[in-house]
Amino acid sequence: MRKPLIGLTPSHDTDNDDIKMRPTYLRALKAAGALPVVMPLDASEEDLEQLAKELDGFLFTGGPDVHPFAFGEETHPDCGNVSASRDQMEMALLPHVMKQNKPILGICRGIQVLNIALGGTIWQDIPSMTDQIVPIAHAQPFSYHLPCHTVSLEDESQLKEIVKMRTLRVNSMHHQAVRNLAPGLIASAYSLDHLIEALEMPGYPFFLGVQWHPEYLWEKNEEAFRLFQKFVKAC
Repeated sequence: MRKPLIGLTPSHDTDNDDIKMRPTYLRALKAAGALPVVMPLDASEEDLEQLAKELDGFLFTGGPDVHPFAFGEETHPDCGNVSASRDQMEMALLPHVMKQNKPILGICRGIQVLNIALGGTIWQDIPSMTDQIVPIAHAQPFSYHLPCHTVSLEDESQLKEIVKMRTLRVNSMHHQAVRNLAPGLIASAYSLDHLIEALEMPGYPFFLGVQWHPEYLWEKNEEAFRLFQKFVKAC
């Protein structure tokens, strides 16, 4: 039986220009029945078009901040390091993937990239830019294999249909988050301080972004593993 080929966008070490891939993503996809493929960072438009046609699905992975110019803002003092090469590659890849109607999953930085690429914005720094009435550790102080806060899922969302739950316990390692949703996207989960924790695109075969890191939870968390299984099945 042929395993679906799933392309993963790579991390970029800007100090030495290396690309990297966190093994947690690879293990989760392999356990769900897929064959992960780490994509090149310096792919041309022609390369991206071919990859969009030949691979079966795409995972936009976590990583550093997106450059604020990508969503029309000046750089906030608490914005972190960026990779212009990665920003360019991922923003260019998404339209080719969507043209082919291939399944898309975004994780952490990935949910933000999906939103920005389609015309949305993000909070550049949650602690200094939002009113956190409910104190929540979005950058948790302990192991990423443990959940640290809850998210509430929206009724009739694809995400709720996948995990079969109304509330999830998730891990968290970010200081940025989706702010204004891009046209065509809806929020499908919120944290208690009302930050968007998941988004999706109604009408698209599989288009889902989550702010947490299920690749650290799937071995002991059935809901996290079900997310990867449904994504791989769609692929």
